[in-house]
Amino acid sequence: MLDQTLILPCGARLSNRLAKAAMTEGLADPLGRPTEALERLYRVWGDGGAGLLLSGNIQIDPDHLERPGNVIIDREPDTPMREALSRWAKAATSGGAHFWAQISHAGRQTMKAVNPHPKAPSSVKLGLPGGQFGAPTALTEPEIETLVNRFANAARVCRETGFTGVQIHAAHGYLISQFLSPRSNLRTDHWGGALENRARFLLAVIAATRAAVGADFPISVKLNSADFQRGGFAFAESLQVARWLEQAGVDLIEISGGTYEQPKLLGIEGLEPPEAQANVAASTLAREAYFVDFAKAMKSAIAIPIMATGGFRTRAAMVEALEVNAADVIGLARPLCVRPDGAHALLLGEAHLPRAEDGLALFPPWLSFLNGLKALRAVNGFAVQYWFYAQIYALGRTGIPALTMKVADAAREVEATQKAWLRDRRRALATSSG
Repeated sequence: MLDQTLILPCGARLSNRLAKAAMTEGLADPLGRPTEALERLYRVWGDGGAGLLLSGNIQIDPDHLERPGNVIIDREPDTPMREALSRWAKAATSGGAHFWAQISHAGRQTMKAVNPHPKAPSSVKLGLPGGQFGAPTALTEPEIETLVNRFANAARVCRETGFTGVQIHAAHGYLISQFLSPRSNLRTDHWGGALENRARFLLAVIAATRAAVGADFPISVKLNSADFQRGGFAFAESLQVARWLEQAGVDLIEISGGTYEQPKLLGIEGLEPPEAQANVAASTLAREAYFVDFAKAMKSAIAIPIMATGGFRTRAAMVEALEVNAADVIGLARPLCVRPDGAHALLLGEAHLPRAEDGLALFPPWLSFLNGLKALRAVNGFAVQYWFYAQIYALGRTGIPALTMKVADAAREVEATQKAWLRDRRRALATSSG
């Protein structure tokens, strides 16, 4: 079943049911333009067999990056930016895959080093230790309307430069997800309160984006099944939002979950107990794939295609998810950092992809007892995530992953690269303005 084509509601055709899910790359230049490293990375992934590639976060506001090194489309691009986007899209689609731009705004999940006072739906600070995130400022209504237009304009630019679709990022605690959550959205105007108000921003973005790109261009949405936080966005609300997205003409919904405070998307335990979700049955399949039962429950309620991402490693589980109507597309992320041709291997019948994270740890074995402390366990989990960032760096540089790299070395490389990018960006902006 993995090799079956899929026709989307807009008429676009995916050649198979495997997708390279969005992963943050951190490989843009200091002005937010795609680089040769991004071209090389996506040419490798484009040749890897997946019918669909999703980019990492393309940000619509340079002051609200998910991390240093994001591609930024915050205005009408100049000629160098337009040419860089076109080269990136051409590299990604050279093997015949679709390439969709994931368009995003980090909101309050913007690191303090990027913006000490980011904009968000409400002035609700992230509940994380360490001081890496500042206190946000509530958006004004004119600012909200400007952001709606920025999402749409970025989507139009992506279509014009060769991308074959877009994904609006409404998950993982970023800005649209913040609007959806009653925990982070405390507004009393028509952008907050009841779910229809909290979903207004997302639906306005979809309407503006569809008007900008036309009826035949795929628009997808990455949506949390739940935030898994007490008082947060819950599955019953997610299901209703999915129905509204179907009515709005969305072509595919990718189901994920969690936020920085509760990083279920990484399989990491947060600092508070996860909130249980009603009306979602647990299955044996879900032991491998984090969100597959949420996807199955959603598929029973809407007709548009669903993509399930998170945890898939075995071909059997992927095929089962398709056969039991739990998903239409299987998203792969971490495995393709260490096995970039993994989709091709699965299509040829390979039984499983590597689970590299099982052998990775920040702490040496003699300090493994530190994982018993919840805060340090989270530190270890994010350090392992940095190891995968380092694999993306290596693929961008050489087309080959750096599998022997130690977790601590990867963490140092990522930290140093991000600091250097911020320094170089400040210099580049000073030069361009002076």
